[in-house]
Amino acid sequence: MDVSFILITVAALAVTGCIAAVILYFVSQKFKVYEDPRVGQVESALPGANCGGCGFPGCHGMACALVKADDISSLFCPVGGADTMGKIATILGKEVVASAPKVAVVRCNGSCDARARNLEYDGAKKCAILAANFAGETGCSYGCLGCGDCVDACQFGAIKINEATGLPEVDDDKCVACGACAKACPKGVIELRNKGPKNRRIFVSCINKDKGAVAMKACKNACIGCGKCAKECQFGAITVENNVAYIDFMKCKMCRKCVAVCPTHAIHELNFPPRPAAKPAEESAGQPKADAQA
Repeated sequence: MDVSFILITVAALAVTGCIAAVILYFVSQKFKVYEDPRVGQVESALPGANCGGCGFPGCHGMACALVKADDISSLFCPVGGADTMGKIATILGKEVVASAPKVAVVRCNGSCDARARNLEYDGAKKCAILAANFAGETGCSYGCLGCGDCVDACQFGAIKINEATGLPEVDDDKCVACGACAKACPKGVIELRNKGPKNRRIFVSCINKDKGAVAMKACKNACIGCGKCAKECQFGAITVENNVAYIDFMKCKMCRKCVAVCPTHAIHELNFPPRPAAKPAEESAGQPKADAQA
């Protein structure tokens, strides 16, 4: 092969490469995106879970939002919590408002013995698929479907299905309130609520909007919307809408009076000390039992 031909080819390739490099350089300068160096610092302070619980697509998205925001009080990382937000506030020189820790709560008490199954589903064991095809295997079309989509969505092993009840249970110590389980539930059974002092919480464990008789027929533990709890509450924390009660955790004072008056035991109290044993009727009347018999 002619040597001159090889040299010409090599020279042409070299010139083409140089021209391409110059073009790429100017294009990169034209379309380059500036990123604040603080984004990397904030992202390194975040836990790196990329769970989306903050409402942004991963920790990088959250870091960008934090750097751009003039006020970061409305932004919060549920996994890192108050300590992480404090570090980020120091990096950015901004103030952050302390946010009460939250935890996922399962608002369904339709256990296997409370809800009779009247259908048999033999399709893919996914709540989303089951909910898209029909109301469920029981008479309650609002309750938990029990397929475990919430379990699959949780990256922290904080939720599992209780084999005895067929309902999901949340481990308070592992839950970071990322909200992934709540988003995965097609029925909206799971809600994020304040952990409360000493992890104590009171909530209505039912979202059935049917009228009382219909709800009770579908589930013995259903809220019947009687309103006794709302009348008992002195703080306006309980409302009854669409035949079901709801307790506002921001207003609830943990007095537990609503729990005592609920006829179906649909209101749950968690992590409270045992209630004192009721005194015998004779003692409460101020008369000893022995004297009464005499």
